[in-house]
Amino acid sequence: MSLNREKYQALANLLGQLHSDATNNLLEAATLRSRLASLQQFFGQQIAPLTEVESREQSYRTEISKQLRLLEIDVMFFQGARQQSTAQARLETICDRLTTLVQYCDAILQP
Repeated sequence: MSLNREKYQALANLLGQLHSDATNNLLEAATLRSRLASLQQFFGQQIAPLTEVESREQSYRTEISKQLRLLEIDVMFFQGARQQSTAQARLETICDRLTTLVQYCDAILQP
């Protein structure tokens, strides 16, 4: 496996673990925010600087970057939720976005 593919696989693993924890309601807002910051840092340091990419991979990388920014907004809305039903709806939105991100990584990893 190439180094680039290993980095995308690592990102997919991190996203999958966060999705699993969010789905099982194992995360508090502060923990979710901290893990998202770690994800963004990993993406910024390990994946964004990659230079040898094909256009398809570049398109997915752009979408991953956009989805990570939207995920940050979703987490802020989750933190601000006052009612349990609102918090649950926000968490479902976060899970959906994480699923999308994992699918993007999987698409890049396909031969």
